[in-house]
Amino acid sequence: MKNLIQIITSALLLIAPLQVANSQSKVAHIDVQKLISEMPEFISAQKELEKLQKTYTTDIQNTVKELQVKQQTYSADAANQTDITNQARAEEIQAMTQNIQKFEQTAAQDLQKKQQDMLSPLIDKAKAAIEKVGSAQGFEYVIDSSPNFGVIMAKGKDLMADVKIELGF
Repeated sequence: MKNLIQIITSALLLIAPLQVANSQSKVAHIDVQKLISEMPEFISAQKELEKLQKTYTTDIQNTVKELQVKQQTYSADAANQTDITNQARAEEIQAMTQNIQKFEQTAAQDLQKKQQDMLSPLIDKAKAAIEKVGSAQGFEYVIDSSPNFGVIMAKGKDLMADVKIELGF
């Protein structure tokens, strides 16, 4: 009886490592940030956003210059005007300043919304391609190895080249 228990225990100890080896999951990794930043659609979206940002910046700079000219003109002419006129001019300057600040906020929000609207479909497209390639190659998990995403070591298969082929670039 003792021998039978020892044989069963020995057999279990020999079989257990084989079962663990067979049950290990296949894991791959990909730097999703890098993938998206190299997508042709992302590059064209970035150019479009930069163009829009330059337009907003130019508009703001022109309005600020206009405000500065008015301030200088009003300051130089203040001694020749009545208190009521000077007060109205001060209120006009204050209103222009507030309008500039509102426009800056609106422009920033618009840029952020445009960026989100442009990136969302790219992220979905990249995710679908990663899932397709990962499944086709038999991986159970694909980990995002982008910097600061918590992956300390990534020695598994890097799917970057295969996913780029899937996406057509």
